[in-house]
Amino acid sequence: MKKFEELKFNIGPLKGISAKNVEEHLKLYTGYVKNANSVLEKIPEYEGYTSQDVFAPYVVNELHRRFSFEYNGMRNHEIYFESLSGGAYSLDEKSKLREAIMAEWGSFDLWLNRFKSIATTRGIGWAMLYFDKKENRLLNAWVDEQHLGQLQNCAPIIALDMWEHAFVADYQPSGKKQYIEDFFENLNWEVIEKNFTEAQ
Repeated sequence: MKKFEELKFNIGPLKGISAKNVEEHLKLYTGYVKNANSVLEKIPEYEGYTSQDVFAPYVVNELHRRFSFEYNGMRNHEIYFESLSGGAYSLDEKSKLREAIMAEWGSFDLWLNRFKSIATTRGIGWAMLYFDKKENRLLNAWVDEQHLGQLQNCAPIIALDMWEHAFVADYQPSGKKQYIEDFFENLNWEVIEKNFTEAQ
């Protein structure tokens, strides 16, 4: 069976986010890759038990449910870590992404403030900037956990991890807003621009 491969990231020193926290966070990403592969391997195994075990079909169904959590956890983290790789780069004033943001929200700062506000949503999840391919527009969204609220047929452009493991070790729970600010200070907008270009 084809397996998902763990990606490697070129993450240097970050403002506010310690190398130790990045190291521990990457271990969680490794777990999502491993678990996504493991779930897919287990589904055929338990399907083989359905004639002997009345509970096996329920296990198979739960594995399918679990797969969406593990798979999206893997992909969300890949977008997140890639955006912090290669050093911080600002968004070019004449970039296509900036133009698209301004067309949707009127100003870059208005979009940024709204995105940061979404990131303070109570609970565990992700603040996401998506590109809606059908409507050719950008959308902000909150995703619960790893998978609840993902926008169908929309490509993620920015993924900001708001699970506590992403920031509590460095910022404490009360430092959530500073973590959000530092995320954008560390962001490689060249990667984000690339995500946008590939999404169109």
